[in-house]
Amino acid sequence: MNTHASGRLRLQASLKSWPITAPFHITGYTFTAFDALIVELTDEHGHVGCAEAQGVYYHKDTPVTMLAEIEALRERIEAGLTREELQQLLPAGGARNVLDCALWDLEAKCTGTPVWQLAGLEPPKPLLTTYTVGAEEPGVMAQRAADFVGARAIKLKLTDDDLNAERVLAVRKARPDVWLMVDANQGFTRESLAHLLPTFVEARVDVVEQPFPVGNEAWLDGLERPIRFAADESVLDRSDLAKMVGRVDVINIKLDKCGGLTEALAIADEARKLGFKLMVGNMGGSSLAMAPSFVVGQLCDVVDLDGPINLREDYSPSVVYEDGKIWCPDNLWGGPSPAAP
Repeated sequence: MNTHASGRLRLQASLKSWPITAPFHITGYTFTAFDALIVELTDEHGHVGCAEAQGVYYHKDTPVTMLAEIEALRERIEAGLTREELQQLLPAGGARNVLDCALWDLEAKCTGTPVWQLAGLEPPKPLLTTYTVGAEEPGVMAQRAADFVGARAIKLKLTDDDLNAERVLAVRKARPDVWLMVDANQGFTRESLAHLLPTFVEARVDVVEQPFPVGNEAWLDGLERPIRFAADESVLDRSDLAKMVGRVDVINIKLDKCGGLTEALAIADEARKLGFKLMVGNMGGSSLAMAPSFVVGQLCDVVDLDGPINLREDYSPSVVYEDGKIWCPDNLWGGPSPAAP
């Protein structure tokens, strides 16, 4: 829908850092905050569309670089950019994501129609989400998992050392009740994964996410998969799906990777046609960053939208976490609202 093809927009873009409660460790990185770019697009009638993006740190796609990309296009954006035009204007990444999601939100405000309906989806429902435990000493991870009292699904970050089996078994002992997945963030070799798989099976791990580095997808060929494997970093957008056929079972869709809700919905459609199950993930950030992914989550088998649970402060209004599930209220993002006074 070309809602803004003939109307001008006012762009406001600002950087924001969301501090977290404790350092968060994955393979090769430690985070002490989630940095974000927040965009507001205001039309001539006072309707405001908002969105937040973090970018893709391992592609050196940061809020600062995203802001520069957007400022370079300010004149074009404010002339009245449509989502369709945006797909050709910017590549996959955080800058396109934040603009795309702001345009979806703006269209919902203008038309009085929620985003899920604009996207042709069924009315949303609360989604079971994973709660993520960063890579630490096994005892620390077990305690962290135990502290997630409301969690019904837990995702463990593993790394490239010799403690992974202990980590998984310690968490499973602390939380025998939860659904469990692990994420290597490209940190395994064929040998280390083969060594760990019996432990994963013993611990009732259901999904192993991104075991190998990008570019080494062939390591998956001929590998026994007693549990499901998922691709994250190996799949940026639709162009990467074909190479993963027969190699993984699940595709992790992240809006910062693929460049927005528009491409995420297209990935979901094509991935299902290719026989993949779907997962939606996040790059951290506030409730505003989770909200568009919540729409994608309605199509997914695995949902990982826990970014705000580790924040010292959150966007307001915020998503709701209850009984291990996430719910996104209409007044946060993607719902209809009257024009600004």
